[in-house]
Amino acid sequence: MILNTDILEIIAIFAVTVALAIPLGRYIAKVYHGERTILDPVFNPIEKTIYKLMGIDPAEEMNWKQHLVTLLTINVIWYPITMFILMNQNWLPLNPDKIPAMSPDLAFHSTCSFITNCFQQHYSGETGMSYFSQLVVMFSMFFLTPAITLAAMAVVFNALRERTAGKLGNFFNYYVKSITRILLPISLIAAIVFLFNGMPMTFHGTHTFTTLQGDTANVARGPLAAFESIKMLGLNGGGFFGVNSAHPFENPNFFTNMIENIFHILLPIATVFALGFYLNRKKLAWMIFAVMTIGFLLLLVPAVFYELKGNPAITHMGIDNSLGNLEGKEIRFGTAASAFWSITATSSMNGATNCMHDSFMPLSGGMQLLGIMVNSLYGGVGTGILGFFVIIILTVFIGSLMIGRTPQFLGKKLGMREIKIAVIITLLHPFLSLVGTALACSFPNLTNATLGNPAFHGFTEMIYEYTSASSADGSGFAGLGNNTPWWNISCGIVILFGRFLPIIGAVAIAGILGNKIYLGDSAGTLVTDSPTFGLMVFSMIFIIAALTFYPAMAIGPFAEYFSMPH
Repeated sequence: MILNTDILEIIAIFAVTVALAIPLGRYIAKVYHGERTILDPVFNPIEKTIYKLMGIDPAEEMNWKQHLVTLLTINVIWYPITMFILMNQNWLPLNPDKIPAMSPDLAFHSTCSFITNCFQQHYSGETGMSYFSQLVVMFSMFFLTPAITLAAMAVVFNALRERTAGKLGNFFNYYVKSITRILLPISLIAAIVFLFNGMPMTFHGTHTFTTLQGDTANVARGPLAAFESIKMLGLNGGGFFGVNSAHPFENPNFFTNMIENIFHILLPIATVFALGFYLNRKKLAWMIFAVMTIGFLLLLVPAVFYELKGNPAITHMGIDNSLGNLEGKEIRFGTAASAFWSITATSSMNGATNCMHDSFMPLSGGMQLLGIMVNSLYGGVGTGILGFFVIIILTVFIGSLMIGRTPQFLGKKLGMREIKIAVIITLLHPFLSLVGTALACSFPNLTNATLGNPAFHGFTEMIYEYTSASSADGSGFAGLGNNTPWWNISCGIVILFGRFLPIIGAVAIAGILGNKIYLGDSAGTLVTDSPTFGLMVFSMIFIIAALTFYPAMAIGPFAEYFSMPH
């Protein structure tokens, strides 16, 4: 009965997510298309004021190169500001608990992480950042970084429309609307819901109280309701507290857990449907959604199964294991819901956790790791559909050559420049993840002391760290002592390359295609919105993941699984 209830809860949460994502996708398409929406009377005056203050003409068209320059410039401006705040937070305001300044290497890593929507944390939130840093850096970036990728996604949508165009809208217009029309309204509603469910919303410092045992305990607080809503919606993942959404202030009950779980994949799925509405190709959107969902289920089912089954070593000891593997999990959420959360978070590059991934069974942890490795099953806000777009380009090119048809996508002929860029982007993620792990293994004097576990599990901790950094997921396996110069600097570099190069590549491909003559579809064109093409795309994802990551999986979670008693 417990199993049936758990599975029904998972199905219900997923069904609600999809039901919300479809109309949200239609709304997102209208926002970027410039159509009238219900929020126009509220936000039109606000946006006009923003444009006027910034001296921006939202009607001024940009080509794809100008879009990229603007995107990178915004991040270059924020980088030194963020570094300065983190390295000087000890004397800056809103620091009632006297949080010390970050070291240069930790500030470097944190800045790289925050400006890229990765939010990988090598510190504990309540003891590592002041309220000022949490608000000006974390809270601001929760809005600004997903807006960057949503704006880049809008540029790609514009380039793929059925016409030839060198001008692809205005990046600042897409950027501002991503915040005002999408991120702000939804997160505001969620914040109110969270507030009424017990999340604190205060600037007071640590609260001291006496426990039932007579001990004195200090409990950190903060503006959690507003923080948590945009953290989950924007797939930022960074925790106000060290234990993230396992903390009762960040995730008080099962209802808030459901909302946060929905937010993991709400925008990634909605942007898929937004593509279909924007291009008026709904069958293409459903094909993409189907491929993503099949891959997602192939990760979810084993993870839930092995967590509900529990640790066989405990069963062999004669201990009741009917509740599954509860180690590292909050009892108020349970085993199945925690496993579901872990897969939605890693498949969507969220990085938020409501349990400790380090405590999962080997194959469950392997499914989490594989979700980050594949990096195209829903994916991040904007980046998910951009990454899938690159996979489609490769599939169209290879599939067309195999059956003797013209390599053409959405009426535009593919050339060698686009294919070369697509190949580089596709191989970049495994390159950064695997090379980073190889270097960490090559210098055991710098890394061995930081591992929480030896052998296979320790290797999984290392490759998880670099894969999470490369994909902008940000979560950790929780057994790694990663606040050292080695991990801070190496992961920071991986984060920067793993974030910006794929976005640059996807926008460049779309921009090149946008400049090409629109040919339309013909009898010799490979149909890209059919189940057959969906199977080809899925095969491409599987082959790339198997060829690049299988050896690492074999000596990590797979080897740990086979070394356990069964």
